Amino acid sequence: MEDLQGKNPQSASGTPHGHTRTVMIVDDDQINREMLGFIIQDGYHLLYAENGLDALNQLRSRPQPVSLLLIDLKMPVMDGFELMQHLREDEKLRQIPVIVLTSETDAEVDSLQRGAVDFIKKPYDMPTVIRARVERIIELAEDRRIINSVETDSLTGMYNKEFFFEYASDMDTSAADGKMDALVIDLDHFHLFNEMHGRAAGDEALCQVADAIREELEKTIGICCRCEADTFFIYCAHRDDHQEMLERIAAHVSSAYESTLHLRMGVCTRTDMVQDILGRFDRALAACNSVRGNYLTSIAFYDDELYRHDIHAQRLVNEMRDAIRQKQFRVYFQPKYDVSGEKPRLRSAEALVRWQHPEFGLVSPGLFIPLFEQNGMIRDLDSYVWQETAAQIAAWRDKYGRVIPVSVNVSRIDLFDADLLDRLNAIRDGNRLPGGALLLEITESAYTEDTEQAISVIRAMREHGYAIEMDDFGSGYSSLNMLLQMPVDAIKIDGGFMRAIAGEQGNAWLFDSLVDIARHLSVPTIFEGVENENQYRMIRKAGGDVIQGYYFSKPLPAEQFEQLIEKDKRESQKNEEGTAC
Repeated sequence: MEDLQGKNPQSASGTPHGHTRTVMIVDDDQINREMLGFIIQDGYHLLYAENGLDALNQLRSRPQPVSLLLIDLKMPVMDGFELMQHLREDEKLRQIPVIVLTSETDAEVDSLQRGAVDFIKKPYDMPTVIRARVERIIELAEDRRIINSVETDSLTGMYNKEFFFEYASDMDTSAADGKMDALVIDLDHFHLFNEMHGRAAGDEALCQVADAIREELEKTIGICCRCEADTFFIYCAHRDDHQEMLERIAAHVSSAYESTLHLRMGVCTRTDMVQDILGRFDRALAACNSVRGNYLTSIAFYDDELYRHDIHAQRLVNEMRDAIRQKQFRVYFQPKYDVSGEKPRLRSAEALVRWQHPEFGLVSPGLFIPLFEQNGMIRDLDSYVWQETAAQIAAWRDKYGRVIPVSVNVSRIDLFDADLLDRLNAIRDGNRLPGGALLLEITESAYTEDTEQAISVIRAMREHGYAIEMDDFGSGYSSLNMLLQMPVDAIKIDGGFMRAIAGEQGNAWLFDSLVDIARHLSVPTIFEGVENENQYRMIRKAGGDVIQGYYFSKPLPAEQFEQLIEKDKRESQKNEEGTAC
């Protein structure tokens, strides 16, 4: 072993960080070792090793870290590839940057996959370039360690989103063949995992996902980050085993828990279309979201169909505010009938929005509502529906002398709006409506995603006289303990859940159980999506309170809904006359 002190420790290479860096040259050829050492000796403390094993022994015995390794690939005893593999497996040594010494272009990709950060070509005929590259790699590594706590996620140790895109862009410009994949991995219903197992177990699961992703990236060129709570971004060399990769990651995570976490992946390959790095990840995320909640398919690729869907969706987003001003959105009303008495009676209604687009015709709310929820524009649409609904309730009051309560949707994003109550009160008071005229529907998932926030806001709304209906009950996974905490005035049974119960023999007891839960909470039950006589009779038998669905009526425009009001009024008068007789 040779240990040579650099001749000029005060040179530019040594002064920026206040100390002389140590560089190790690993090469079995003594002439090559000495030639390279001569080129870079100013400002560096030099160590030499004759092969990989010699280098590894020196590194493990040194109390102080080495700033850079210059490694030849072809050596006896232990070659450069094997040495890099040992470095990667060592928690301490893996932090040392490696420059590979080679004359073979074909070895570059393999070296990158094993952890090399740069190359120096043999023969060493450009000393100025070699010195500049050595200094640059060392300073990048030192700067990386200095800002590591800033650029990484504190939980998983992955890059955070900002630095991830910075480094991904660097990779994008330097990729030799341009074939890079943008991958997005997300955990379905992760908030429910936290609810069931606790926050600490949830954090551990995220770390397990991060570890599994890092294991996958050891096989290729790539970087990763935790973009949001349970969403991971990966930028890596193009590969064809995305499904197998996702299955390996899912298996790694699920092996640690009794309950299986469902992972989904969206893929956008650079070979599919030309797009900047942010655009490719937008598309990978769109592909990932396209299989949200789909337990039969866990992976989706961004393709021409999704591209056309995105273009259509973007048009809807761009035209949304003009559509509100032009009143292209129309509010329909679906009646709710009280079935607790001898005969069904019109009790209230639900406001449902429809978009009558001048070019596309009637646009499904299943398309535009999720779009507006994603970008926050749902707040504007909600306010529009609230105003139109309140005005219609007031018009019916003036025409029929009767206040018909109508439920309107309150989106999850509304619950985080500090002006929510002011907006609602201004609409209600501006139309001179009593407290119970506007019923507020909030989905079960809004409670489970941020329980404390939801409960706090909902309590405040109830204090202002609003009645709260929990919508889509049965579509989520509320625990009974959570139900006891939730301030609600009615539970609305999800239509799909209700149909599934009614469709199977022997499930009548589930109707009874749902009604019993509501009675325990001292609130009525509303069954939506009721379509046939069998469902109607099961609900009546179980003691359900209110029914909404095509069994009575589809959603109607206001002028057609008035026919139901008039019919209910005639029947009420007939009953009163019969009682008087």
